[in-house]
Amino acid sequence: MYLGVSSSLAHSSPEDWASKHKDLGLKCVVFPVDFNAGKDKVKAYKEAADKAGLSIAEVGIWKNTLAADLTERKRMIDYSVGQLEMADEIGARCCVNVVGTPYGPRWDGGYRDNFSPELWDMAVKMIQEIIDRVKPKNTKFSIESMPWMIPSGPDEYLRLIEAVDRPEFGAHLDVVNMITSPDRYFFNDHFLEECFSKLKGKICSCHLKDINLKQEYTFQLEECACGKGTLDIELFAKLATAEDPEMPMIIEHLTTDEEYLDSVKYVRQRLGC
Repeated sequence: MYLGVSSSLAHSSPEDWASKHKDLGLKCVVFPVDFNAGKDKVKAYKEAADKAGLSIAEVGIWKNTLAADLTERKRMIDYSVGQLEMADEIGARCCVNVVGTPYGPRWDGGYRDNFSPELWDMAVKMIQEIIDRVKPKNTKFSIESMPWMIPSGPDEYLRLIEAVDRPEFGAHLDVVNMITSPDRYFFNDHFLEECFSKLKGKICSCHLKDINLKQEYTFQLEECACGKGTLDIELFAKLATAEDPEMPMIIEHLTTDEEYLDSVKYVRQRLGC
């Protein structure tokens, strides 16, 4: 596996950015600028990553491509196309978003209709449109697995991949996002095995974090930093490496650069990498 962090870390130049990641012993990065930064700036960050021997794991989108307002939806799809084009040009492994929703005030929030046939059809067509407009050759377009919108489990992800029916569509595996039940929580080792078995050959990137059961009623889970929960991180890393020795595993959702530095140190010590 190739360890990385979602933070771009405080830096003064593309070279400083790449150097800080390399000095941490990281092997991959999340690209820190979008296509609106301009070709020169994108090229500078790409060249800095290459010179430091860093693989570009992900280009993020993080926009609501299923917004209820159709003008906004078109704008977000156009942005996604721009991001995927840039990702393909710089050779990123994947360009990633979540499905989004038109059904509530939070663009990535949980709503009953997120699992409706109508949302499913909209999502499939949206993914197909983005891929077909770009036709990427070097990069997979991917949708991050989520707790309260599709794909919320490996079977659902497989059905989505089949429905999209594009070789340029890959699976972005965030296991913690899919741990939403006592069975998946207490037997997360079994769930990890299930995910990698069912999605074998389709996974292009993973997010790395942890999950903890809060000691109060009802069943409440909280995402947390690696080592603060119960996820079998050793098994996760083993399965990811077996899937692809260069599989990105991106530590995410920490607050400060110092927290990221501490988490990298912890993970590297725990995994011996």
